[in-house]
Amino acid sequence: MGLISAEQYKESLNDGRVVYYKGEKIENVATHPDLGVCADLMAIDYEMAENPEFRDLAVIKDPESGAEISRYYYKPQNADDLLKAHELIVKATELGDGYIPLAHDIGADALNAINITANMIGNQDYIDRIENYRKTLQQEDLATCAGVTCVKGDRMLRPSDPGQAHPDFYIRKVDQNEKGIIVRGAKIHITGAAYCNDIIVLPCRAMTEADADYALSFAIPANTKGIRQVCRPFRSHLSPLEFPNTRPVRVHTDSLIVFDDVLVPWERVFLCGEWKFAATLVYNFALMHRRTGCSYRIPLSEQLVGAAVAIADYNGISKAPHVREKITDLVIYLETLKSLSKTACYDFVMRGGLAVPNPIATNMAKYHFAHYYHDVVKIVQDLAGGLVVTAPSYRDYQLVEMQADIDKYLQGVKEVSTENRLRMFDLIRRITSSDLETICLHGEGSPMAERMTIFMEAGKVLAECKQLVEEMAQVTK
Repeated sequence: MGLISAEQYKESLNDGRVVYYKGEKIENVATHPDLGVCADLMAIDYEMAENPEFRDLAVIKDPESGAEISRYYYKPQNADDLLKAHELIVKATELGDGYIPLAHDIGADALNAINITANMIGNQDYIDRIENYRKTLQQEDLATCAGVTCVKGDRMLRPSDPGQAHPDFYIRKVDQNEKGIIVRGAKIHITGAAYCNDIIVLPCRAMTEADADYALSFAIPANTKGIRQVCRPFRSHLSPLEFPNTRPVRVHTDSLIVFDDVLVPWERVFLCGEWKFAATLVYNFALMHRRTGCSYRIPLSEQLVGAAVAIADYNGISKAPHVREKITDLVIYLETLKSLSKTACYDFVMRGGLAVPNPIATNMAKYHFAHYYHDVVKIVQDLAGGLVVTAPSYRDYQLVEMQADIDKYLQGVKEVSTENRLRMFDLIRRITSSDLETICLHGEGSPMAERMTIFMEAGKVLAECKQLVEEMAQVTK
């Protein structure tokens, strides 16, 4: 079938999947007033492939079949492939007003991680299965998500530890037959799952031999019998208290996904009991996913920098030396993130037949963004001032008896209208919300996870530096 349209993607979601939101079972996520907003955001990936302006970025010819496929499902072979994928994610996120569409990107991270791991294991069945699944994704242009984080229970205990309240805190194989494996458990924090076609499941941690039944990876349609999802509530529309804006609201939600004795066909099973490779698969996914994270954080960072510059101008403080210092800090933050993200592509390494971004540069970029994110938000909020939280609402501004007073007393510099200043306060509240703060800190792994990976990957660099100074000091061994 090849590439599909945005409308075909939305139609595909009306498939009997079991999704709950705000205490109700949702019949069709694509037409639901809240979840439909999320589906519209995901549809940007498909719209880009249809748009001549972005088609060369979003679409690539499959070297084997000659068919046009999503660039996300193409196996990168060099720096140019990685850079094009990076640029695609950045542009898609820009079109999503700072939110990544997610139709293919994180699913592709999972796909590539499984592909690399299968080649490292050397299991031909797994290699063939993941290659066939890649072809399915290329041919059907499915929207995919990655189901990685298990609910975990007592985090100090292993998945198989008898001290856990029950054995299903991590997804596990409970049985198998000639058709496939039967799995039970739950995943949490899974962004986009309610409005994707397939869920690609990976383990979320290293395993021991006792945890073999938990060492699983597979792909399954979201409407498979036994799968139930509950979505967290979110704000899908501007409040009546905010100034109206014709730009569509962009937002995602995350699911708790319950797998209640779900049958997974053998051809969709990519890891089943090989506990020694669970950590390898987790590592490979983390690397891919952090590269994606670094790319889509760039437009959000640009928004924060732009908001700081704009509100400093509107407040009449942009020429103050200490304000210029803060703006300079924001420029350093943004340009460092952009430079590290591109460096990771240029300085790529080959793993399992795929070009992957440089592990150290990738983790440095992700750590840099997350570690300093709250400092950036602090600067934006500091430059904005207290009116970010105390300014009258749009409804107050509409009052005939109050609008003249608000216009008179809440204006900053005379070149900027009070309404425009209040609109900027609305935007700053939205882009520095607590939801975004948590996502920016923990998305793609916590800052400590990045530090651990940087140290692990830096072994060769550390050894070479040590050898350098030992030679200079003429240390004998």
